[in-house]
Order: sequence, then C-alpha cells, then structure tokens
Amino acid sequence: MSNPEEVLKQKGLVLPPAPAPVAAYIPWRRSGNLLYISGQIPMRSGSLVAKGAVPGQVSMEQAQECAVQCTLNGLAVAKAALGDIDKIRQVVRVGVFVCSDPGFYEQPKVANACSELLVSVLGERGKHARAAVGSVALPLGSPVEIEFLFEVE
Repeated sequence: MSNPEEVLKQKGLVLPPAPAPVAAYIPWRRSGNLLYISGQIPMRSGSLVAKGAVPGQVSMEQAQECAVQCTLNGLAVAKAALGDIDKIRQVVRVGVFVCSDPGFYEQPKVANACSELLVSVLGERGKHARAAVGSVALPLGSPVEIEFLFEVE
C-alpha cells in the first residue's frame, strides 16, 4: 500500500500545517481508537479559499476546491494528532456542510470532492459514511465546512 502523503504528492497536493481553531474548541479529540477532527473550513495560508454561498457567490468548482482544502486541513490535524496519517485505519464518517443559496440541492456534489480525495489517498480505508448538509451560513463566511471521524492505530 502506498504512503498517503506520497499519494498526495503524486497528485500535486501537500498537507499544510494543521490549522489553529478559530474559536473556543480543540482541533481534535481522541477517545480510544477514534479520532474526532473538529470542523475544518477551507483556510489556505491564513485565508479562506472562497467566501459566500453556493452557487450564487461561489461556483460549484470553487466549492469543490474548498472541500479538497478542508480535507487536506483535516488530514493535517490528524497528522498533528497521530504523527503520521498512515496511522488512520479507516475513515468512519465525514460530515460536510455547504453554505447554500435557497433552491440549491447539490451538496452531495460538493461533498464528493472530499470523499473522492479520501478514497484516492487512503484506498479502501478511505471509504466512509457521510452526511452532506445545506446551511444558511458557516463560520467566517466559509462556503464549506467538513468534520471527520477516523478509526486509528
């Protein structure tokens, strides 16, 4: 099996430093062999990748890019917690929240960018249960927020 960070590198992606929380919470909590990752917004180099609701202010393509960034941030937090993302046994669940204009019903297409990246990087252990939920607003005006639950070594 390929090392997940090598797979990311082959895709031209790299894990950023684990983002710091933007409010009064911790970035992760481990309970036994479960690692809960707090909701990640698409911060890159200290700024949101995009801001606003989908699709009026943020296109589907931008929202999917945001989902990829949220996923990279979530994996970065997991690496900070575990030392190595290869210690992820499986992705148990992903919760994807999309700031949505009224009448927008394609949240699963945004969430697929996260799901597909997890499977491409982690293989079978990247398959997961998922919720894709529309929201009227998200923290800091983010178009996407994603939380993760991993089973770990």
